Amino acid sequence: MNPNQIDHDRLFKELLETFFAEFMELFFPETHYAIDFTHLKFLQQEVFTDVTAGERHEVDIIVETRLKTEPGLILVHVEPQAYAQKNFNERMFIYYSRLYEKHRCKIVPIAVFSYDQIRDEPDTFAQSFAFLDVLCFRFFKLELKKLFWREYIHHNNPVAAALLSKMDYRQEEKVRVKLEFLRMLTKLKCDPARMELIAGFFEAYLKLSRQEEEQLSQELGRIDQREADIIMQITTSWHEKGKIEGKIEGKIEGICKFMVRRFNADADEIREKVQQVTNPESLDVVMEEVFAADTLEEAQSIIKRAVGKSLQ
Repeated sequence: MNPNQIDHDRLFKELLETFFAEFMELFFPETHYAIDFTHLKFLQQEVFTDVTAGERHEVDIIVETRLKTEPGLILVHVEPQAYAQKNFNERMFIYYSRLYEKHRCKIVPIAVFSYDQIRDEPDTFAQSFAFLDVLCFRFFKLELKKLFWREYIHHNNPVAAALLSKMDYRQEEKVRVKLEFLRMLTKLKCDPARMELIAGFFEAYLKLSRQEEEQLSQELGRIDQREADIIMQITTSWHEKGKIEGKIEGKIEGICKFMVRRFNADADEIREKVQQVTNPESLDVVMEEVFAADTLEEAQSIIKRAVGKSLQ
């Protein structure tokens, strides 16, 4: 994947699996009320092969849960869609059919359209004859670009905060959207890891230029000082962590590239091992010793030793 390309599937999967109940409450309140959230299990990604089209598809998010008023399990299938696709409604039906064939239970299908175009996506797939209505399959749809961002800034909901960056706003409103997002963060009762997930999602889709960052700083100077201080504490914390993680990733990448070029090593295998060394100082030692190694076996031994120390 291009390093500048956004991994939409991963971002939405992390957000919705972490805040599934909040997602349902925000956009599908009646369904949220019906679900018993004491039983939640995220199932392994399903892979379906479409022999006719010669394609391989993965069903992104499948949740096993229960209803409050009915016995038995149900599934909630959420399919984030990052680009416009012809016959997507048919694909939702195929996913439903395959899931039902395997699990034989009720399924709530949901499609989340996150691309930037304004379209009117169908939420049904039907087949009929003049003499018989054979099928009318329906699913929930959520078209993020049709949602006006200002209508969500007063929701004390982490999903609302994250998805502001995918809603409908004008280019000249970007700074204001970022400011309101930061103000929403100060009201959320989330631990640091979840806070970083929300911020990471938001900033993957809404990035400010240097000039816009300066405008944001000016806007922060106009709001309540206590609120501005909390915002600065939050943003400083995740920016510092991001710098550390960036340095670690850079060192890992350097070691992997060296091993591939010098010893023709397997990049994925080396990365998997080196990633277990999480201390930046330890990685510096590994880099220094590996660069001086004469053989692949010697370099692998250095990495193995460093991994062992990290796991102690």
